[in-house]
Amino acid sequence: MRTSTPHPARALLVALLGVALTLSGCGPEGGRAFLSLGTGGTGGVYYPLGGALASQLSLADSSRQYTAEVTGGSVENVNRVLNGQIDLAFALGVTAYEAYHGGQGFDTPAENLRVLAPLYPNVIHVLVPGDSPADSIGDLGGLAVSVGSAGSGTEQTSRQLLELYGLTYEDVDARYLSFNESAAALRDGAIDAAIFSVGIPAAAVLEASTTGDVRLLSISAGRAGELRERYPYYSPGAIPSGAYPGVDEDIPTVTMMNWLVGLETLDAGVVESVLNILSVDRVSLERVHDMARQIDLDRLADAPIPLHPAAQGFSRE
Repeated sequence: MRTSTPHPARALLVALLGVALTLSGCGPEGGRAFLSLGTGGTGGVYYPLGGALASQLSLADSSRQYTAEVTGGSVENVNRVLNGQIDLAFALGVTAYEAYHGGQGFDTPAENLRVLAPLYPNVIHVLVPGDSPADSIGDLGGLAVSVGSAGSGTEQTSRQLLELYGLTYEDVDARYLSFNESAAALRDGAIDAAIFSVGIPAAAVLEASTTGDVRLLSISAGRAGELRERYPYYSPGAIPSGAYPGVDEDIPTVTMMNWLVGLETLDAGVVESVLNILSVDRVSLERVHDMARQIDLDRLADAPIPLHPAAQGFSRE
């Protein structure tokens, strides 16, 4: 059989076509599409749970390969979803709500953002050194306070908590630290307080309470009610006795749900795969992180923004 050498221009065209198909997530032979899941920093719950979910999705969906990405958290995640840089992402209720309505850091309403599935509740922790004179969030004025990583849902929450007690970032020395950095800074005396919005038990809070002398400030039921009146995605809650060293009784606080979000145009098959895993194969996620045990698909009814059409169908069923 006679063979011939491809014309250089044709060879270049074929090579460029292959690259384009790869970048678009579809190989020339109809191979697997590549989807990204935005999670968070390595010190929180988002990253290990997101990695486990991406792995299970890749096993369950033969047409797609999912990858979990380390990110700065909720705000970065939602912005990257809206910009088409990632396909689905973990986000706090505050971030999803503010993005959809065009509030707090989002210039225009993201009317195409949708909830795909509920995750687990975040519990607000406010830590201070054991010898701190602060007895409430209102006493943090003039102090160095870690408000969470820039671009995180914790940072959005911190603004609202301080506002609840009549404070702004101008009234404190705001430090934009990750969970792990906050724990280390508290231990070393580099900051006077740290705010965490995270699931229980939180590794960083456990580290801070194990390696240093810290205590948790409470948020009264009255204050929690005020916060919920302003922002409907908050709920009263508690840090239970025994959750951390030195916590001998329940500490009143507030909670907020985490959600899996994406665009309304996300393929329904992706959403159905997610919901199927969360409903019938969650054990694989629970092996990676206990927070997966708190996933309750009935919470779809409490979503702070509209549901993806596939999630709507699942909720009705």
